[in-house]
Amino acid sequence: MPTNLNSSAPHIASASTWDGDLKDWGGHLDPVDGRSENSGRLLWKGGDDGLPEAGVWICSPGSWRLMLPRDELHHFVQGHATYTGDDGEIIDAAPGTVVHFREGWSGTVVAHETTRSIYMLR
Repeated sequence: MPTNLNSSAPHIASASTWDGDLKDWGGHLDPVDGRSENSGRLLWKGGDDGLPEAGVWICSPGSWRLMLPRDELHHFVQGHATYTGDDGEIIDAAPGTVVHFREGWSGTVVAHETTRSIYMLR
């Protein structure tokens, strides 16, 4: 199945390894250790407020503080990261893990290795 980002239903074949036309999304806003960098590719960004949004997100190793202003659903397909909520809950994100982070989630993220997820924001 080919990739078609201009389709009425944009799609990426082999999204867990696809590396065509990735965009540099820069570093995290609140780094803790290291300088993790982001890249990826949007599949869709809608409405005046840019929501919903869906795509492929890749980040390099490092750690950062995170506070989510909206719901995010991530399907991790590559790498390993640990999300530690401010309440102490630990979420281990490895290939095959699907996480729904609710609006307002906050904590610290450690990307132990380059991590890739297929995501949707609402």
